[in-house]
Amino acid sequence: MLEKYISPLMINGITLDYKKETIVMGILNVTPDSFSDGGKYNNVEAAVAQAKKMVAEGAKIIDVGGESTRPGYTRISDEDEIARIVPVIQALVAEVPAVISIDTYKANVARAAIEAGAHIINDIWGAKAEPEIAKVAAELHVPIILMHNRENTDYGLDFWTTARTDLENSIAIAHGAGVPDSHIILDPGIGFAKTTEQNIKMMQHLNDLVTMGYPVLLATSRKSMIGNVLKLPVEERIEGTSATVVYGIEKGCHIIRVHDVQEMARATQMTDVLVGKRTYKEEA
Repeated sequence: MLEKYISPLMINGITLDYKKETIVMGILNVTPDSFSDGGKYNNVEAAVAQAKKMVAEGAKIIDVGGESTRPGYTRISDEDEIARIVPVIQALVAEVPAVISIDTYKANVARAAIEAGAHIINDIWGAKAEPEIAKVAAELHVPIILMHNRENTDYGLDFWTTARTDLENSIAIAHGAGVPDSHIILDPGIGFAKTTEQNIKMMQHLNDLVTMGYPVLLATSRKSMIGNVLKLPVEERIEGTSATVVYGIEKGCHIIRVHDVQEMARATQMTDVLVGKRTYKEEA
């Protein structure tokens, strides 16, 4: 396996060692309208309580989102998004022992979040919506997650070749801004600009994505691909999510982004032992 740029990161006193464990990222939407949990955690107290719960269940990263990006979402202003996320991030940094990432594609929001104490930028547009966001990552010396996304679902004759080129373009933007390879993480973008069949294809190419040499974050939690395959509503997709998590780890993914932290952390730990990331030792 090619792992050119995969080395442990020490962030906020927490070690992210991808070779020793799959890192669990818990989703914390501080929005009124997210597709799965909108409105549940859109005040500081509820957000902090949920983050503490996710850390206790096994999350090392808490991913804070201030704007819903579900299909058909309405963009909110930078100012409104900053007003939502900054108080939450400040409280999380003060009270929760975790790495904090900010889920945004907006450069101004990313800068405000990092200055408030967040540690990672998670960009669903792979630095293409606002390339300035890559400069924020470079200037503030933080990792950036570059997710695969595009304006349409026309991948031509070869799905993976086109998707890989899309990701390489995002990497080039990051490089051009001065982001080092050690601070780049890739995300296949399950659920974004893909039909269900294309989402399945992307899953089947995870090993190819891993061989690009960067840490890979897999975010499949409760998504429509699972609902469409299993014909289940969003609140009944935990088993399907677990299947995608286990499959992704077996293919070499390094981080999983999930809503149901306790269940997915358990599935992750078991899978890590089976694939050899963790060593099981008999108790004396």
